[in-house]
Amino acid sequence: MKNLWKYFSSYKKECVLGPLFKLLEASFELFIPLLVKQIIDVGIPNGDTSFIIQRVLIMAALTFIGMVCSLTAQFFSAKAATGFSARVKSAVFSHIQTLSHTELDKTGISTLITRLTSDINTLQGGVNMSLRLFLRSPFIVLGAVFMAFTIDVKSALIFVVTVLALSIVVYGIMLITVPMHKKVQGDLDKVTGAARANISGVRVIRAFGLEDKEQEHFSRSNDTLVRMQILAGKISALLNPVTFVLINLGLCVLIHQGAIAVDTGRLSRGDVVALVNYMSQILVELIKLANLIVQLSRALACGSRISSVMDITSSMKDGDKEYKNTAGSAAIEFKGVSFRYADASEDSVKDISFTLPAGATLGVIGGTGSGKSSVINLIPRFYDTTQGSVLIDGTDIKEYSLNSLRSRIAVVPQKSVLFSGSIRENMLWGRKDATDADIEEALKQAQGYDFVMEKEGGLDYMVNKGGNNFSGGQKQRLAIARALVRKPAILILDDSTSALDYATDAALRKAIKEMKDAPTTVIVSQRSASIMHADMILVLDDGHAVGLGRHEELLKDCEVYREIYNSQFGGDDNAL
Repeated sequence: MKNLWKYFSSYKKECVLGPLFKLLEASFELFIPLLVKQIIDVGIPNGDTSFIIQRVLIMAALTFIGMVCSLTAQFFSAKAATGFSARVKSAVFSHIQTLSHTELDKTGISTLITRLTSDINTLQGGVNMSLRLFLRSPFIVLGAVFMAFTIDVKSALIFVVTVLALSIVVYGIMLITVPMHKKVQGDLDKVTGAARANISGVRVIRAFGLEDKEQEHFSRSNDTLVRMQILAGKISALLNPVTFVLINLGLCVLIHQGAIAVDTGRLSRGDVVALVNYMSQILVELIKLANLIVQLSRALACGSRISSVMDITSSMKDGDKEYKNTAGSAAIEFKGVSFRYADASEDSVKDISFTLPAGATLGVIGGTGSGKSSVINLIPRFYDTTQGSVLIDGTDIKEYSLNSLRSRIAVVPQKSVLFSGSIRENMLWGRKDATDADIEEALKQAQGYDFVMEKEGGLDYMVNKGGNNFSGGQKQRLAIARALVRKPAILILDDSTSALDYATDAALRKAIKEMKDAPTTVIVSQRSASIMHADMILVLDDGHAVGLGRHEELLKDCEVYREIYNSQFGGDDNAL
């Protein structure tokens, strides 16, 4: 929690004024029983109507001023809490952007979503309640005890015993519930993860008719969360009844002792009424404090989880050299590169070495799980190599700043991701200052110009979330066009033409080759036809480079490549 305190810095005034106005309200409230005492002991026995009216007006004035103070305190508390949570959200989101894929994989997307939303919202509620009640309730309790001492020391000892007993109960319940609320938030991560996976893969689930199975899986996760929430809720719910029991026991003892004191003449009836009123104030405030403790225990648990995210440091250190490539394409070199994912038992990529000249095209092919995506993810430095180094234009990419490096690389991933908005807005992700002419040129190169212009509004046609109003091939061409808008030095196509027919695929590769300042291109594909005309082909098998060369050379010398090719073209080496 310590690393979250700094986000209060812009709200120091609100954090002081909120509790201060609450204390003012509480101070006025403590005077009410004394005024009632004066009415009972002086006004009523003497039949002094003006005295009674005067005290009633004073009570009304104190109540009105207290209400104004309460509203003012609520305003400052809400402003501080919402502002604090907004700054924390921004800070957590910005911090997540600095983490490498390794840390994101280890932490889990569903966990990060929960901490950005549910955890921070719970923390905001805890901050708001704390600023309003954390000082006010103890102040009322201690103030009521102090005022009781001014009336009668012997009776005030009942207050002391009652408050001490309640403090022990509250502290004990808090010790139990804080770890339980942490467990609840952890279970919420699992439910969020299950929901996210199901919603993302709803089409696949329906295609295989596995709705019932997935509902059962979600129900198990949800039931675990509910059981833990109920258990934590039951323990937290003990606060109110225990508070009522202890306070009412204290009231019973107080009334009994007060009656005896009145009979003996040690106390007046007004004194006893004032003492009962102070005990009632303690009851009300301790109920509020009990609810605050429940909210605060949840907020502390959530704050701890948020802090744990902020404590994660990226394993990837940013370089300090700016990558300034103005000549167009860039040379890529792998020197003895090996790579292993976090917590994996073996390397996914093992001792890969090759040199790709600037402007050339590299085809990467291999069976499922051979390490193709792992290899190309090392080029934009989504992951760092375990051994060896990746060089671009003769410099280790670890020396470049990440922003400058990735600004000259365009990656089209396996799954085409489009965002809600117009086609133009999606294209501007590639380069925010791109003109319509730049976008249209990129669409032509990506073989997407015709179908875009046929849409109503052309570039202004709205893309649904995830691009669901486009076919798989259209989404891939739009994603490739978005990458080409950037005019990158390096273009990486990670099996991103799988939904294209052979003719469109060939036209796309030809258009990229004929681009002015054509980029160095890396094409990952399961299809031999997509990479057979590349300047160099890298064949992977279980993370090893089992072949490196041109198509004709690999057909002769690489058994893995030959098997892949023959499986697709029926053993006819002259099929294309």
